[in-house]
Amino acid sequence: MRDPAYRLQWGNYSMELGCRTRIMGILNVTPDSFSDGGKFFQLDNALARAEKMIADGADILDIGGESTRPSSAPVETEEECRRVLPVIEHLAKHASIPISIDTNKAAVARRAIGAGAAIINDISALSDPEMGTVAAKNDVLVVLMHMKGTPADMQKSPTYEHVVREIHYFLNQAIEKAEACGVPRSKIIIDPGIGFGKTAYHNLFLINRLREFSDMGLPILMGTSRKAFIRKILSQVEGQALAPDHPIVAVGTQATVAACIMNGAHIVRVHDVAETFATVKIVDAIKNADQAQKNAQEENQGDA
Repeated sequence: MRDPAYRLQWGNYSMELGCRTRIMGILNVTPDSFSDGGKFFQLDNALARAEKMIADGADILDIGGESTRPSSAPVETEEECRRVLPVIEHLAKHASIPISIDTNKAAVARRAIGAGAAIINDISALSDPEMGTVAAKNDVLVVLMHMKGTPADMQKSPTYEHVVREIHYFLNQAIEKAEACGVPRSKIIIDPGIGFGKTAYHNLFLINRLREFSDMGLPILMGTSRKAFIRKILSQVEGQALAPDHPIVAVGTQATVAACIMNGAHIVRVHDVAETFATVKIVDAIKNADQAQKNAQEENQGDA
């Protein structure tokens, strides 16, 4: 089954989605992110990491200055800007791929766009009443993600009557809010929010039923990289708790990436770009095998 294809056009960028899965590389410029907190907090380290992800095949870089791990506390606007703006300014001048700002604050998004960001990745789906206006006025893409609660409380016994239906409804409401602010539907991407107010079961169920979100007619982004549900499953194999950067967790992440792509994801958000690039190449080839065969048959007929 071929998934719908999209052509995103905004600002100075264009991107085809469908035949080739796109990779969003994660760059956390924070001291306390769950997976790599502190590793890229210094500017030189952050830029070196960004350059490596670009070389490894990233199509988008997602820059975040506030940890959204479970139980994390919010960061003041000025501090968040202090962390992310120098990185964005440098990359916007030296990188050809679009830069995304991972924030739920309109003030941060506005300044990040001024520094060169071209995408707003908002885990709160426009909870800041000014965010939609910022996106609309600046001709940027906006990622609307589902989160149950806030990072401070989202993992405190999250429950759903029907997880897919409830997230589907939430995202439809968020899309309507964005459109009411003037954001064209053609510039919206949806994200079911793996790990944000979901149990391990919810996450697995969402990946399995991801195709049920395709009827919304929008590109789907999935971020499973190094999440706790992967570590929980694999810790049962290893017999011990696993750190997010444990090698087997990286393998588990690639399994989820493959499952997400097979079930309809257009963009995958990851820490390990090189490994994901290989996964994407293989899974996309599998998904596109029927079309490749048809193309080959047409070429053979044309040569006859």
